[in-house]
Amino acid sequence: MDRLLLLESSITRLERRAERLQQVSNKYWTARRAIFISGLLLASLSCGYSGSVAGWVVGGLFVVVFCVIAIYHGRVLGGISSNSVMLNIKLIQVARIRLDWDQMPRPDQTLDESNAGTDHPFEADLDITGWRSLHRLLDSAVTREGSHRLKSWLLNGTPDPQLIAKRQSLVHELKGRALFRDKLQLYSALTGRDSKVQWNSSVVVTWIAQHVNKGSLLPTVILLGILAALNITLVVLAVAQLIPHVWPVVFLIYLGVMIARQSRIATSWGELQDLEEALSRFKAVFQYLESRTYQNCPALAELCAPFLDKEKRPSRELKKLARLASALGLRTNALLWLAVHALAPWDFYFTHRLELIKKEIAHLLPTWLDAWYELEALNSLANFSYLNPSYVFPEIASEEMLFDSRALGHPLLKRETKICNDFSLDHHQKIVILTGSNMAGKSTFLRTVGVNLCLAYVGAPVNASSLRVSLFRVFTCIKVSDSVQDGLSYFYAEVKRLKALLSATETGDSLPLLFLIDEIFRGTNSRERLIGSRAYIRELSDRRTLGMVATHDLDLVKLADEIAGVANYHFREEVHEGRMVFDYRLRPGPCPTTNALKILQLEGLPVH
Repeated sequence: MDRLLLLESSITRLERRAERLQQVSNKYWTARRAIFISGLLLASLSCGYSGSVAGWVVGGLFVVVFCVIAIYHGRVLGGISSNSVMLNIKLIQVARIRLDWDQMPRPDQTLDESNAGTDHPFEADLDITGWRSLHRLLDSAVTREGSHRLKSWLLNGTPDPQLIAKRQSLVHELKGRALFRDKLQLYSALTGRDSKVQWNSSVVVTWIAQHVNKGSLLPTVILLGILAALNITLVVLAVAQLIPHVWPVVFLIYLGVMIARQSRIATSWGELQDLEEALSRFKAVFQYLESRTYQNCPALAELCAPFLDKEKRPSRELKKLARLASALGLRTNALLWLAVHALAPWDFYFTHRLELIKKEIAHLLPTWLDAWYELEALNSLANFSYLNPSYVFPEIASEEMLFDSRALGHPLLKRETKICNDFSLDHHQKIVILTGSNMAGKSTFLRTVGVNLCLAYVGAPVNASSLRVSLFRVFTCIKVSDSVQDGLSYFYAEVKRLKALLSATETGDSLPLLFLIDEIFRGTNSRERLIGSRAYIRELSDRRTLGMVATHDLDLVKLADEIAGVANYHFREEVHEGRMVFDYRLRPGPCPTTNALKILQLEGLPVH
């Protein structure tokens, strides 16, 4: 609630600032119109009464005043734009706290939840991607690449303890630098030109790559340089009457080489302008990252090192391009261009310099962009941590098979109705048979465990008061569906999914598997379901696995007496004043009640 109140206070301040800036902007608009009309009238009157000179002077003065007003008005308009983007950032942060999905940015590609990630071990089952997904809740990236990087982290099936520790350190540092996070998102949004739509920044890298492999222009520059020097020398000697006038022959050769190689420099001016325009989109973000100090943030300083190298920082390359633009801009003056090129291969030399800079940028830009994308993904995790101060960073346990949580909750459930539970799995309690009535919370709890594992393995805080967890590969079987196109029945689709889960335990991977299965073999009759389920769970218990199986089949609870490491837990409900009441509290032991007939009765269906 403190975070929410703080954000609402910031939103109020930004809204007031927007009103003040708009009032100032309106005054500037009025002043610009008044100055334009007044200047036009006074200039006309001055021409009529005092002659054309006075009219031009008056007109010139008004043009100067108009330009000054326009410059200051432009700054105000820039302030309005920045304030609007920052206000949008704060409103989205509030939406993330409240889980107001309609106010969050739309995902780049909203996948149909019934088909998305069907081959992935847990993507669809745990709602990692999609409309109401973990990725969408976390994702504050402006670039498509930053968003995809965060998604790839969440979908990574093989957690790395060193990467987890490094990201946790970075998220810790970024969480405490709220202004840095907001400004980075602000400049990224302004760079993208639309804070509500992710844009593809990699097209710049592609464009540069297409324009750097044209072959070196250096031999031509050297040849023309020699011919130009020789020609000047021969002219001087001929003027001094030391040698006959042979320089026209060399000059014609010089012109011939220039004409023959003209195609190599014909597009240089356009390419330079395109490159400057492309890089200018990154300018605000890169300059901001260059200008920051990263004291007491060693991990962040290491990540931003490409922007701090004085010899290879973006601003240095942009200055080189600006100087080249000034040099190649000579071609806009045709007479001066001809005079200079009669003496030296000006365009050829500076086109050669442009090619060298393009190669430098082609080498450096991916490094800069990679650091930026990494920052955007980490910024998403840090924002999530900041907006949920009660969430904690998990401890990656040294033990091989451990999941020990306190007050574990689902981050995609609203905090007003969320119930958190303690839960553990280890060598002694390897498999939990989770029973309970319909709508009691079994499936949600499976997802609660899985989603928090995904958060833990990307280096983010988890929805718990504490979590100690080993490294696992996660595999789920929750949202199984039939497929008309593939000719698969529900039962066969479930069998294929459970076969894939079992095969995942046979890969020889160094990490154990944590599985989450909902309503095992629900697609067949009760007798065969019981036989198949008992055999399948018994097989899992003999492998390097931990996990949960949620079921309505109360006969499966007997496995706790037959197989070491199998335990029973349940959710329950009560009927209060004619309606079902669920407390969503996880309790040990098998479920003592069922509610299917009660639900039928409450809905007016016959039960006798």
